[in-house]
Amino acid sequence: MNKPIRYSPAVAIAIAIITGSSASAQDETDALRFSMIQPQGTARSIGFGSALGSVGGDYSSLSENPAGIGVYRRGELTVSPSLMFGSSTGTYAGNSEKDNGAHFSFSNLGIVSARSFSGRRAQRSGWTTAGFGFGITRVADFTRNSYYSGQNTTSSASYVFENDANVGGVSTGGQVVYPADLGYQTFLLDTVNNGYVSNVYPNPSQPIGQEFVTKERGGITELGITFGGSYQDKLMLGGSLNVPILRYRRDKTITEYDLSGNNNNNFDNFQYRDELRTNGAGINLKVGAIYKPVDAVRFGVAIHSPTWYSLTDIQNTSLTANTENYGAYYTGSAVNSAQALENQYEYSLRTPWRAVASATVMLGTAGFWSVDYEYVDYTSSRFNMDAGFSSNTNYNKSYQDAVNEVIRTYYKKASNIRTGVEFRLNNFFLRGGFGYYGNPYASGTYNDRKLPNAQRLDFSGGLGMRFENAFIDFAFVHRQYTDNEQPYTLPQTNVSGTPYFGMIVPTATIKSAQNNAVLTFGVKF
Repeated sequence: MNKPIRYSPAVAIAIAIITGSSASAQDETDALRFSMIQPQGTARSIGFGSALGSVGGDYSSLSENPAGIGVYRRGELTVSPSLMFGSSTGTYAGNSEKDNGAHFSFSNLGIVSARSFSGRRAQRSGWTTAGFGFGITRVADFTRNSYYSGQNTTSSASYVFENDANVGGVSTGGQVVYPADLGYQTFLLDTVNNGYVSNVYPNPSQPIGQEFVTKERGGITELGITFGGSYQDKLMLGGSLNVPILRYRRDKTITEYDLSGNNNNNFDNFQYRDELRTNGAGINLKVGAIYKPVDAVRFGVAIHSPTWYSLTDIQNTSLTANTENYGAYYTGSAVNSAQALENQYEYSLRTPWRAVASATVMLGTAGFWSVDYEYVDYTSSRFNMDAGFSSNTNYNKSYQDAVNEVIRTYYKKASNIRTGVEFRLNNFFLRGGFGYYGNPYASGTYNDRKLPNAQRLDFSGGLGMRFENAFIDFAFVHRQYTDNEQPYTLPQTNVSGTPYFGMIVPTATIKSAQNNAVLTFGVKF
């Protein structure tokens, strides 16, 4: 259920942005996550690096450049099961940990109906083909497991609860609405001089242990309808109307524990859990053209409109703390738990527009070489929180503007380059590709955090067999990237103006490697 929000935008962002556990709203990390497209689809396209903007004749090309439908001369049905697996290594406070994960999905299911024209009709109209396509393409996958741990001598995640309590107090009547309530009702916070203080006291001679586990699942599957054709076998035009369906699930756990061995310091351990579910759908439009000045060369261009999403977040948070004698004094048990009320937020998000330019050189009957260049302006994402974020319209607008300003500051325009080759030997095909996806983050620092260089590299390969009315393709892509993450953030000072001890939250470096194996079965008709 929706609750009135009492944070100022600055405090809400401080709690929400880097913790990854939105206390009251969406943040810039959501905007980036839902804007970064990872081309998938058929095994053929993946095999040559998804550089298909001017190749056409493949169902995945309709998601990149709808003019590719003009290359079709026959109808086609394809289905592509996919297995994604990978690992991540998290380094935090000088310690490294590794985690693994895998999942199965379908990266493509589509049908194309095409018709060729010849004779007087083609001479009179100039149109030599016309086509219609309908199906789904997986355009993003959010699957990732990350785990990192280490010893911290300067700060605790419990300071987030402490600061929230000192800014806005705690709820009465036993309800758990805000982060402060979790800390207060589990006795992780103590009352001192009409204020609140955490029972966790890390220092250089007495560090605390910290563990952070995040499991992410879901993706974006785009349902599209494409129309197009070829004019005089020189110019191919196409357009598509698409409905991306978004599903995202994140389960995050923060654990801290006492390393001192002292059983009478009012703190043994706590575990904070945050479960977030985001569901929704959007709409976008793509238009494109492919021009063939000579048979051996093709040039392509495509424009992707922003996607306008309508999304709903459902979030559940809980905290269990062992505060030894302090909790036992009040409840008779050292271990106490609190469950926050379920929060539901409805909002809309506009992702960036994209432009794609591409070129293909045909190697006769031996194959082709293709290159795509994609331009994305990540600063142009925008949230609209009037859809039900809270009952306070003025606050909605204020928070919305603050988060959108963070997006403008945090991110930048980026370039993506994909290239690939396909070689043919009779009915056998061999493919290889490479993709470079530019860093979406601006340079420098933000809120005392050095912004990461999150460029991504894709290496792919594949093979295929063609028969008279059927084909089968296999592809494998290896993707690697590095990101930086602060598991929580703290304001510069507490409510009384006193600096937090050290004001240091270690930054974790997460190196991820993902592998995707795709098998495509197709029939022609």
